[in-house]
Amino acid sequence: MKAKQISCIGAVLFSFFVMGFCDIVGISSDYAREAFGWSQTMAGLLPSMVFVWFLFLGVPVGIRMNRWGRKNTVLIGMAVTIAGMMVPLVGTSWACIVGYMALGIGNAILQVSENPLIKNVVTNEKILTSSLTAGQVVKAVSSFCGPFIMLFAVNVLGKGDAGRWYLAFPVLGAITLLSALWLILSPIEREPEEESDVTVRQTFGLLKNRTILLLFLGIFFVVGIDVGTNFVSSKVMIARYGWTLGEAGTAPQVYFICRTVGAFLGVFLMTKIREITYFRLNIVTCILVILSLAFIRLPASGALVQFGAIGFLCSCIFSIIFSMAVQTLPEKANLISGLMITAIAGGGAVTPLIGMATDWTGSITAGICVLVIYAAYLTYCAFGIKTDKQK
Repeated sequence: MKAKQISCIGAVLFSFFVMGFCDIVGISSDYAREAFGWSQTMAGLLPSMVFVWFLFLGVPVGIRMNRWGRKNTVLIGMAVTIAGMMVPLVGTSWACIVGYMALGIGNAILQVSENPLIKNVVTNEKILTSSLTAGQVVKAVSSFCGPFIMLFAVNVLGKGDAGRWYLAFPVLGAITLLSALWLILSPIEREPEEESDVTVRQTFGLLKNRTILLLFLGIFFVVGIDVGTNFVSSKVMIARYGWTLGEAGTAPQVYFICRTVGAFLGVFLMTKIREITYFRLNIVTCILVILSLAFIRLPASGALVQFGAIGFLCSCIFSIIFSMAVQTLPEKANLISGLMITAIAGGGAVTPLIGMATDWTGSITAGICVLVIYAAYLTYCAFGIKTDKQK
């Protein structure tokens, strides 16, 4: 492999690091709630402000990407992110909300274009799933770094003032700028244009394909579990074990580091195990772990193990589902990408449900039960899809 190709692959994979910035909304929602006196329900709406843009932008960006090109679309997403990360410096609650919205818009554009862009630098279809999973490893590392970025913003930039947590946003903007510069300097060949007269209606018409529909909902629910676990983990440690806000940041870190390890191992394991088999084994185990988290109160260390197990078991499901969707209709890769990324809005739907369930019942257990419902659908999805070999 030539050094130039390695550099191009590195630039694309590093841009996945920017995609992971959405996950900072979990730990930052705790800081925002403390700073602005919000309820759990209001804090639960913050991730919605990030992820709702996937619903509105996924398909339109997927269509426009045919004209813009995948690399240029990635750069547009980064530009939106860089600009938006400066707004929270105003320091008000509304400025921070605008920052979250910009983070969501930029990431929605990135999510649509990043996964197809891998196909521009990885031409071997046999290792496409592993390459997509490698991107998820980088994204998981970024997610793991989220609590550290928050601590850096509070303790270093904010000089110990938790009310200045929003200084994490310009840090994210600076990292995005570095990624954009690397990508600009990388000579990635543009892909051939797909059909250009496709409409949003035609794209959603792909959901008439039963397999695509199941996979679309699969993305919706697996992202819901990911965002929901990130969101609820620190709150479980605070509600059940009396941990402080700083201590509770350990829970999402454990979740993300285990998700990183799971994604890394998945790159190798899926060269030995069929994708659908790996999917089934992991999701059945995962739903058992979530049920135990909801109804069995273990010591604090045991709860951390449960969060880590969820992260490990769900780490490869997104890339498996996405790869299966692209391979179902490979001639419509851009449109499939936009359609699947629309389903990431599932991350915005789950946190208000968790917040409302917690506020209504006064118990974090009710919030965890929302994740049980999400995992139940993925279990159905894993066994309901018929692969080519099964057919």
